[in-house]
Amino acid sequence: MGVTLNPYLHFDGEAAQAIAFYADVLGGETSVMTFAQMGMEGPDAEKVMHGQLETPHGITLMVSDMPPGSTRERGNDITVSLSGDDEPALRGFYEKLSASGEVGTPLEKQMWGDLYGDCTDRFGIRWLVNIAQPG
Repeated sequence: MGVTLNPYLHFDGEAAQAIAFYADVLGGETSVMTFAQMGMEGPDAEKVMHGQLETPHGITLMVSDMPPGSTRERGNDITVSLSGDDEPALRGFYEKLSASGEVGTPLEKQMWGDLYGDCTDRFGIRWLVNIAQPG
């Protein structure tokens, strides 16, 4: 798999509708995981924690609803995702991006089994790094 770079779009309760729209426009297959599927209860449980569209043209688009307690604002509605199974490369990218920026989530194993971390670089761009683990 190597490394994939793709946009990650953030919505305020419209991620499910957005990914369905983009699938209609671009074609491809979607997968969607709600906050409830990851154990959350309450009014935001059915919002999208992570949605992904893979198209036959090689386009990967990810979406999510803003997590509870966060509001969508200009500037926090898109991030850049780096993902794949090349752990040394992805770990190096994370370390360099976060070195002069700010760590949001340390790069460590998550409940879905992968290594994940996020950071904001020195220019204010938020990066999400997910390293797929064998399994």
